[in-house]
Formats: sequence, C-alpha cells, structure tokens
Amino acid sequence: MTRVLVVGPSWVGDMVMAQTLFRRIVRMDAGAEIHVVGPGWSVPITARMPEVARAYVLDVPHGTFGLRPRSMLGTALRPMAFDVAFVMPRSFKSALVPAFARVPRRRGYRGEMRYGLVNDMVPATARPLPGAAKVRTVDQFVAMADPSEPVMRASEAPHLVRDGESEAATRAKLHLDDARPAIAFCPGAEYGPSKQWPVERFAELARMLVGRGNAVWIVGSAKDRAAGEAIAEAAGNGVRVLAGETGLAEAIDVLAMSDAVVTNDSGLMHVAAALGRPTVALFGSTSELVTPPL
Repeated sequence: MTRVLVVGPSWVGDMVMAQTLFRRIVRMDAGAEIHVVGPGWSVPITARMPEVARAYVLDVPHGTFGLRPRSMLGTALRPMAFDVAFVMPRSFKSALVPAFARVPRRRGYRGEMRYGLVNDMVPATARPLPGAAKVRTVDQFVAMADPSEPVMRASEAPHLVRDGESEAATRAKLHLDDARPAIAFCPGAEYGPSKQWPVERFAELARMLVGRGNAVWIVGSAKDRAAGEAIAEAAGNGVRVLAGETGLAEAIDVLAMSDAVVTNDSGLMHVAAALGRPTVALFGSTSELVTPPL
C-alpha cells in the first residue's frame, strides 16, 4: 500500500477539482491510501470523496505564514510514514507540512523558491485547450500524478457522494418544501461583481420560475445574503434565502436536493456539478475553458 499525503488547495472550487488528482492517483495505484491536508471548511467536501481516507485540518488564514501550526501538524504526521506527498498550491509555505512530516518524496510544480522542500518537480506538460489562454485547472492537477497524460479523463471528473441521512436532516432543519421542484441559485462569487450575474437578472429569473410552480432556494455565505434578500423581495413568495444560514455541509445537501442549479463561477458551482445536478453556470471575467463545471 502506498500512503499518500496531499496538501490541498485553499478554495472551495479548487478543492472539488482536486478530486481529479485523487482519482488519477487511485487509477494508477489502486492500493493508494490518500490523506488530505486542508482548511477546516474543506472537511465536508473531502468527506464526500471515496478516494480520501482521512483529512487533516490546517486552519491558517490567507496571507499568513503560520510556521508554528504547519510545524506542529507536520511533526504529528511523522508516524504515518507517508511514501509520497503532492503539494498542490505553488506557495513556499504550502510545502512545509510534508517537509516537517519527513515525507521522502515531495512532488509539486515549480513555485516560490521551494527547491529542497519540493524535491520532485513536476514538469509543466499540460497545455491550454483550443481557444483558451490558460491551461485548464484539472489538467494541471492530474498531470501532477502523471505528466505523460496531462488531460483529465472523463472518468476522473469530480464526483461527490450524496448522503441521504444528512439531506433528510438538513431538509427538516431548514423546513424545506418538497412539494414543488426546487431550483437553487448561487448569486455569490469571490472577487466581486466582475464574476457575478446582476442581482436584477437573478430576480427576474426567480420571478419566472416561481410563477411556473417552482421553489427557489438561494444558497451562499453570509455576504451573499443581501443579494438573496433583494432577489426574494423582487420575486415574492416561493423564494427561500438560505445564504448565511448554512455551513458548507448543509449547503452541499441543499444543492444535492435541488432539481437544478443556476450559479455564477464560484466554488458552489463546482460542488453542484460534482453532485451531478443540472447546472447553468454564468461566467463573467473568468473563462469557462479554464475552470468549467465538470
């Protein structure tokens, strides 16, 4: 058995797409046991990935070096005797945990002067798709395990497992109506308005969907609540604003129970697609050729 440590990404969508690497590793080595280091919020995502045996929480804020917590976690992981580590982010600090854990083989792309910390440099073999200016993220991820095949196979696309018991508990807790088809809206996105479909358009669509007998569930974080309330006010009865009322685990359940999802280019877009929900993804300043829902 090969014991693998992966330092995962720090964003929701990237962590979902990281499953392509996990699936490539397992395809190449069916006996691989994959352990993932990531922020605390990522645990509900990796818990839905059958390829992941265990997750370790490293909660260090963005922009913080966090030498002490990285050293403590890495030292605590030494008894696990990992055979290989994959460092997905390109930052110097991301490579510290495997080094402190004394993982002998530490793979990653060239990044912030981390020679030695990463001792197995992955060549950049992935290429942009026709018409794209940048390489597709999932192709970069799978190439970390196998640079000779730097294109994600269809069978390696992200697939999050649904949890029926958790969904039932979430439905009961949030008092979600199951008498009508439900369309989830995800009106938020990182980096602001350039990635967001105008709230007025979401409201117009919500009004139409409610008028046709559907429920609309607005999903997101607390910072998306104002947009959700504006949509609900414009659309009238039939819209539930759940933004800010759920953690990520419950948001995953809500999306899983939805009949379809309308979303900006966001982490929840990748969650919805990985759950197999019919997903309409709206791209603004970003490219659908680089980070598409899969």
